[in-house]
Amino acid sequence: MLCSNCKQQINCSANQQCWCMELPNILPLSDADGCLCRACLITKLRTYIDSLSQKPIAEQLALARPFKHSAAIEGLDYSIEKGFLVMSRWAHLKRGSCCGNGCKHCPFS
Repeated sequence: MLCSNCKQQINCSANQQCWCMELPNILPLSDADGCLCRACLITKLRTYIDSLSQKPIAEQLALARPFKHSAAIEGLDYSIEKGFLVMSRWAHLKRGSCCGNGCKHCPFS
């Protein structure tokens, strides 16, 4: 099977749980346009999460709340920039409150 975005070969089987099930299922059904590789799906999720910044913070928190205790995923919850771990908007929303440290992607400021 090929990624519908970048055409990279991806291995997925209907007989076993796909790796994509590890990622939050938050994309609207209208955005489901075929299987994506991990990198493309993470990019699509981050784009969607960033687009929510215009919505009320309560709505954003409600979307993230079910994933509060899920494992952090590189590229979605954090990235490494110049040797530093930088939390994403999604990670802050999953936490549910501002820590007051002036984080780069804080949705509460």
